[in-house]
Amino acid sequence: MTDRDPSEKHLNPHTGQPIPGEPAPQPSAGGASPATGATAPAAPVPGGATAPFTSSAPSQQEMAIRSALETVMDPEIALSVIDLGLIREIHVQPDKTLIRMMMTTPFCPYAPQLIKDVTEATMSVVPQPCEVDVLADPWSPDLMPDPGLLGFSF
Repeated sequence: MTDRDPSEKHLNPHTGQPIPGEPAPQPSAGGASPATGATAPAAPVPGGATAPFTSSAPSQQEMAIRSALETVMDPEIALSVIDLGLIREIHVQPDKTLIRMMMTTPFCPYAPQLIKDVTEATMSVVPQPCEVDVLADPWSPDLMPDPGLLGFSF
C-alpha cells in the first residue's frame, strides 16, 4: 500500500496509460502530458474517467531513446534508469532533445556520470544535442514500472 494522495493521477510514465489495479485518474479539463509536456484536451479512458490526451503510442524516436536508455545503469542499484523510473520526460525537438530525469537520492554522487551516460545514449539514437534536466523531485520505488525489481514487495 502507498500513502499517495487519492487525487493524484496514477499513470505509467512510460505509456501514459492507467496503472492496472490503481484507482482511475480523477477527471480533468485538460493538462500537460507527462511524456510530451504538451497541453491537450482531456480524452476518455476506460471506466468513464478522463485523462490528459496522449497519443496511442510514443514516437519512434522516443521509443528508440527509451531503448538506448535501458543500457544506462545506476551503479549502486544495478538497474537501468528506465527500470528505476528516473526518466520522467523525453522531448524530441527540432534542434535538441530534452530529457527530464530524477536521481534516486538527493546529492547523488553518481549524478554527473549518469547525466553523461544519458546524454551519450540519447545522442547515439538521435544525432542532435541533448540537454538533461535533473528534477528536484524525490524518487520513490512507486515511480518504477515494476517495483518488484528491487527484490522486495511494497
